[in-house]
Amino acid sequence: MIRPILRMGDPRLLQRSQEVTAFGTPALERLIGDMFDTMHAADGAGLAAPQIGVLLRLVIFGSAGELPNPRYPGEPPVPQTILVNPVLQPLGDEMEEGWEGCLSVPGLRGVVPRWRRLRYSGFDPEGRPVERTVEGFHARVVQHECDHLDGILYPMRVRDFTRFGFTDVLFPELSGAPADD
Repeated sequence: MIRPILRMGDPRLLQRSQEVTAFGTPALERLIGDMFDTMHAADGAGLAAPQIGVLLRLVIFGSAGELPNPRYPGEPPVPQTILVNPVLQPLGDEMEEGWEGCLSVPGLRGVVPRWRRLRYSGFDPEGRPVERTVEGFHARVVQHECDHLDGILYPMRVRDFTRFGFTDVLFPELSGAPADD
């Protein structure tokens, strides 16, 4: 079921989410299904449970196919992942800036610094451990989604507001609008 996505300004997006304590339940399975339905309907690269008003530490991201996300056509595909109670560990000091958007901040993009490489761990929906070491866009996506679990929206991480604006102005090729000459 496609659920409404909360937008910036909703106070629930600023709260810290609670740990998931029950794995393998029909309720968790339904929630994950609804999250995938919602993310796919919006062409999202990821979605955190708080974005649909559920304050649990659960994120999904990536896609099952090998095509890049239509909102990020220049980026490599990220494997479809369900991550419960995630923990992020940066690997090194190297940060990387990149453009981000968010389904809860529609129509805007900004340049955000993120750890270039990291290890993430957590659990799958059945409670089995998940651990991956990733870099680049994959690392950016997981950091963005996990920020939602702590009540952080990407504009809070933007350092240079000359590189923050409306997607259709910054990237007309993504909006289908004709480019201005």
